[in-house]
Amino acid sequence: MKVFFHGAENHTNGEVLVQGDKLPEFNVENKDGQLVTSQDLLSDLTLISVVPDLATSVCSLSTKKFNQEMDNYAGVKFYTISTNTVSQQKAWCAAEGVDKMELLSDLNHSFGMAMNLYISELNVDARSVWVVNKAGEIIYREVLSEQSHEPNYQAVLEFLQKQG
Repeated sequence: MKVFFHGAENHTNGEVLVQGDKLPEFNVENKDGQLVTSQDLLSDLTLISVVPDLATSVCSLSTKKFNQEMDNYAGVKFYTISTNTVSQQKAWCAAEGVDKMELLSDLNHSFGMAMNLYISELNVDARSVWVVNKAGEIIYREVLSEQSHEPNYQAVLEFLQKQG
């Protein structure tokens, strides 16, 4: 899939999944260095915000925004996945006061490759937002064609409200 960073064309490793597809198998690393599988994320309705790099302004803004909104959505698990290391994620969370949302590291690119979000030229995953139900079905997705833009928070949050 073609995506842009500040107008420069890049490509993901394949066609990105769509609504109705099942969440593929992958593993990411949590703050304790433990592997978390796709199945581990399916206990509730799940929002997955994918950001290329927490050290950039848009990634930082979107992660903080979802962290602030979490309390308004009981029964929804919120995760941010980035290709930052676990230690980078921990340092960022401490510096930015993000203490609710769980950050997961895709340093091994398992998630990005499985979801066809991996951009090899930049060694990051494409900015996107996903909602997955307990059965592992993708019921909402937004993949930003211009990666320097923020996701449509209002659309995904309204979608989550309708699910409750």
